[in-house]
Amino acid sequence: MGSASEIERAARALDAGELVVFPTETLYGVGCHALRSDALARLRHVKQREAEKGIAVIVGDRAQLSLLSEDVSPAARRLMERFWPGPLTLLLPARPGLPHPLVRDGLVGVRLSSSPTARALAVAIGAPLAAPSANPAGAEPARDIAAARAYFGGAVAVYLDAGIVAGPPSTLVDPGPPLRILRAGAVPEEDLRAALG
Repeated sequence: MGSASEIERAARALDAGELVVFPTETLYGVGCHALRSDALARLRHVKQREAEKGIAVIVGDRAQLSLLSEDVSPAARRLMERFWPGPLTLLLPARPGLPHPLVRDGLVGVRLSSSPTARALAVAIGAPLAAPSANPAGAEPARDIAAARAYFGGAVAVYLDAGIVAGPPSTLVDPGPPLRILRAGAVPEEDLRAALG
């Protein structure tokens, strides 16, 4: 995990609407304050991300879920109990009024990361982090800070270095019912189905 002073410096940048590159349990993310439209516009610009693609978020704790969704189904709760914190992104009904880039088809993608750094950043700003992988659209995800710097340079205010981070992406699911897996990743389908009984 980044030192307390590094987390504090990154949190100040996030609060100011700036971008931060940080490690998660799967890949490096490039993130911003998820509830600031100006920061989301900056993030989409540096990611060269198409407007129709939603931006998933990381919460610092379960209490932050209520900022994103007011309707968490029993199936979603079972998956949270089993796989959070960890590399599982759940599509949940979006709370009214969320910034447009977070919402697709009325849903928002949320995970409680098992990365202490990612969680600490969200807790420090008191809000979820918009946290796609640290690469422009179509490019390989950055596995170290040098690659992230090569992609983003001065467009990112703070880079938090954790060495090489090179896991599979988080598994992205709509808990349903029925369960739909939209992106295979670190949590296997059979484990998800077993958790749902």
